[in-house]
Amino acid sequence: MSAGNQQERTDAYIAGFVDGEGSFHVAIQKTLHVKFGYQLMPEFHVSQNFDYANVLNLIRLRLGCGYIKPNHAKDLSDRSHVFVVRNRDDLLCKVIPFFKTNQLYSPKQKDFEKFACIVNAMNQNVHLTCDGFVELINMAFSMNRSGRYRKFKLENIIRHVKSSTTIR
Repeated sequence: MSAGNQQERTDAYIAGFVDGEGSFHVAIQKTLHVKFGYQLMPEFHVSQNFDYANVLNLIRLRLGCGYIKPNHAKDLSDRSHVFVVRNRDDLLCKVIPFFKTNQLYSPKQKDFEKFACIVNAMNQNVHLTCDGFVELINMAFSMNRSGRYRKFKLENIIRHVKSSTTIR
């Protein structure tokens, strides 16, 4: 088997693994020192039980970025680990190109496409305008089962963002 063929098989394996165990997520964090009082934090992560965490290292080595940590450090009964990439340059230059080449087959592909759009828009500073920020928040809330597990409600964030621009 040629080295190129082996790499293609590894990449396909990683894409399939991420399709089942990974997530493209844009966290929305309340932060006082930023323009709108909230911050968009895109992240890619893949979790796995400790026994199989070597797969996380394979993904980290292939992408050439990110880190691996215990998934829930405070919960001693949870022995899973998570591979995380938050660095925007790594997301733009390593993670997004990898998954553009190695597409997912589940509905997670649409989440990836929205994720890539948000990260690219943030790289172009779209999130620094009120309208752009609201557009990206709406897109983030449409991901991962329509944001059903989010801490903050979409309406409250948008109301806060819009009122913060009128106050200034």
